[in-house]
Amino acid sequence: MKTLSDQAIGTAHGKIILIGEHSVVYNNPAIALPFPAAHVEVTIEAIQGHSQIRSNYYEGSISNAPESLNNLTKTIEAICEDLGYEPSGMQITISSLIPAERGMGSSAAVASALVRALFNFFEQPLEYDVLLHYIGISEKIAHGNPSGLDARVTSGNQPLFYMKSKLPERFDLHLTGYLIAADTGLKGQTREAVQDVANLLKKSRRKTKHLLSSLGKLTYQAKEAIEQDNITDLGKILSKAHHHLSDLTVSNEKLDKLVQVALEQGALGAKLTGSGRGGCMIALAKTFDQAKHIANELMKNGAVETWVHSLGADTNE
Repeated sequence: MKTLSDQAIGTAHGKIILIGEHSVVYNNPAIALPFPAAHVEVTIEAIQGHSQIRSNYYEGSISNAPESLNNLTKTIEAICEDLGYEPSGMQITISSLIPAERGMGSSAAVASALVRALFNFFEQPLEYDVLLHYIGISEKIAHGNPSGLDARVTSGNQPLFYMKSKLPERFDLHLTGYLIAADTGLKGQTREAVQDVANLLKKSRRKTKHLLSSLGKLTYQAKEAIEQDNITDLGKILSKAHHHLSDLTVSNEKLDKLVQVALEQGALGAKLTGSGRGGCMIALAKTFDQAKHIANELMKNGAVETWVHSLGADTNE
């Protein structure tokens, strides 16, 4: 057997749904961005004996890991079996700055970093399709029937424009400005929010269809604003999208409050991101100083964590 690396590292990042959440369920487009400001790193070191895992949720032998980590342990087993190695002799340390259950792609990012670390540890080349395959194994265990979106965005470096009926389209992001994300501290309620929108569609079909269709149109406008490096228009579009999402009942008091605080402090636009009813919100700013100011004010008004990320064309921090 060839000598394995003494230490190997794999990394990945979070994701942000810029616009199109909920309406994408009804075959409208959505845009998702890679979000390197929230990242994860997996380190693997060679040890004697049974493999160990160290994370925020569990520390101990992989063989005794709780069922909640099955998505990771089964992925480790699958990779070791496919590459012809015993799943022993590894100390796996997971360090993630991506909060779980906030719509930021935490589980897919951890899986992506883990797969990369394992292939580095076994000194094997890793093709992108193979990476997606193993992330898919993990995500199916974690979520049942994942779209594959989180896997692609957390492991890639380009935004995705996607619809359920089409293959995802990558495009460049060179936007002058900054994205602020803020965590409400509340877990998102994806299943409940999606079901409530479905119920709303039954009760008020015409109004709800109009809101979903309008969100789709706003998503096309957002892509055009990005391609034209027009962050001012993009901000207005995001704020309109938040109003639509609020009308769809997927916002809540804390999200609305943080959106309002961001706008009062000079944000170009702000909205919830992800399923809503908790999770995170986002805002846009032209400069890094403005973005940091908005982030600080969000913390003062109830956010439990904030991140600031350059959108590409202006990296003067």
